Amino acid sequence: MKPWALAVALLPLACAPAFHSGPMPGEPKASYANVAGARVRYQDEGQGSAVVLLHGFASSLETWETVRPALLADHRVISLDLKGFGWTDRPPGDYSPRAQAELVFALLDARGVKRAALVAHSWGASVALQMALLRPERVERLALYDAWVYEEQLPTTFHWARAGGVGEALFGAFYAERSDEKISQAFFDERNVSERLVEDVERALERPGTTAAALAATRGQRFAEVEARYREIKQPVLLLWGREDRVTPIEIGERLLRELPDAKLRVYGRCGHFPMLEAARESSRDLAEFLRDPPAPKPAPAPAPAPAPAPAPQPAPAPEPEAT
Repeated sequence: MKPWALAVALLPLACAPAFHSGPMPGEPKASYANVAGARVRYQDEGQGSAVVLLHGFASSLETWETVRPALLADHRVISLDLKGFGWTDRPPGDYSPRAQAELVFALLDARGVKRAALVAHSWGASVALQMALLRPERVERLALYDAWVYEEQLPTTFHWARAGGVGEALFGAFYAERSDEKISQAFFDERNVSERLVEDVERALERPGTTAAALAATRGQRFAEVEARYREIKQPVLLLWGREDRVTPIEIGERLLRELPDAKLRVYGRCGHFPMLEAARESSRDLAEFLRDPPAPKPAPAPAPAPAPAPAPQPAPAPEPEAT
């Protein structure tokens, strides 16, 4: 059945999914902060310059388990579950990238962090770019894995989901399906889709408020309103991309490379949407090297031109001799 037909068929049964705030069943022991109207799970470890890790859509801070060890030797590493995902609250409200960016800034304020490098995956890259646009003085540099940041990337169903009733029907049906086939599309090698990974995703989808939050986050993806401003981002940017990514094709990385003033692109073969998993060693090495590099010094302004010398005074003409 076509997605639109499914949505129409389910429309009479659609009802608004409920949000959720507060502890959830099975919640692990972890650090939580009440910021920007949400109880946010986070990890804060290490010493040195701060690095913030931002996961993608329908994911969590566990995305970065293979990356954190490569960074902790040199950095203070902060990761979090964005609003609506992982073990963070799912309250009613704004789930747009801008709202998520404000939440991250609020967490950094609570942790006493004034400036940080941002590392983001997929939809999390839209949050990182918003942070760089909102408060550029607080963002040192950005590393973006397989970024989901352009209106052209949104599937038709995401546009339909903006309509009341249709979105509720679509997302209710989508989350009722098993996750293994959907997850396998994000990998080059389907053998990397372990049963544990599928079970973790299934359990996450069962947490209260998840469908409502995911729908709100989908409706908040209006990249046409901001993507023209990406050219304003002056910080160094590293783009890390899986060559065989079917979720965010390499053409998206090439477009970002053209539009961001100070960007470079690293591409990993035999790799899909998760370079941190399918190209863990190479991508973590490139990331750590990028974050260690000191920012390039700004060129000194050209000296002002020296003033032109004043013309030498002309000698006064000799007086005419008087007649006798």
